[in-house]
Amino acid sequence: MLQAAARNPQTQQFHYLTADVSKPDYASSLLADAIALNQGKPLDIVWCAAGKSTPDFWAEAPLSLSREHMDLNFWGSAEMAHAIIRQWCAPNLPVVPEPKHLIFTSSVLAFFPLVGYGTYTPAKAALRGLADTLVQELEMYPQKVKIHVVYPGTISSPGLERENKTKPEITNILEESDPIQTPDVVAAAAISGLEQGQYAITVAFLGDVLRWTALGASPRNSWIIDTFMSCIISVVMIFALPDIYNKIRKYARKNGHPVNYRKKVTGE
Repeated sequence: MLQAAARNPQTQQFHYLTADVSKPDYASSLLADAIALNQGKPLDIVWCAAGKSTPDFWAEAPLSLSREHMDLNFWGSAEMAHAIIRQWCAPNLPVVPEPKHLIFTSSVLAFFPLVGYGTYTPAKAALRGLADTLVQELEMYPQKVKIHVVYPGTISSPGLERENKTKPEITNILEESDPIQTPDVVAAAAISGLEQGQYAITVAFLGDVLRWTALGASPRNSWIIDTFMSCIISVVMIFALPDIYNKIRKYARKNGHPVNYRKKVTGE
């Protein structure tokens, strides 16, 4: 698919390497192989995109499921970030004008947690926290490295089909008005944000709204626009959040203890 979208297919080269990014110590050897394929030249862009979601009630699901998600969705990217930053920012390397780019893939759930994603959201929120910290830390190095984080929402894909097999009904109710985007639309919006040099890249207006709810001390794409909109959205949340909690409580009164509902859905 990448090769089919190449701008200069006659001169661009495409290779793939395989690795289990959820396992410790995978990144250094993978980077070495990638650099070898690049004629020994350092990489200019690294995009961490591996991840999965298996929605469930956090307290009812086995804790091993949350650990599995953390290993893949957080540590899979964090280990690669650690390895590539140590390469790009080594003390003996010269400073060049063109920056390197490290791109993380998080989720809008890192801004706005939702019932049913307790096994998944902590890892994506941790990734956001790491990225926010690295933006500050990289100011300490003479080498130029830019951090970017892509925050997609719901994507129509085989992954979504797998999610829906375990997703609690209350989660579907709360998400019923959320846009579902195709992978091509998400990719195009993400690349557009990268080309504009954005730090936090959302791929739909809802993503921007959720980002504005949770700016905190995160870097802004625009100090003025983002700060102003965060104030506006804080007022909107006075009405939106009670509605969400009312839906959750209404559903709980109707369906009883989550363990009973989970057994009904999964057939346990």
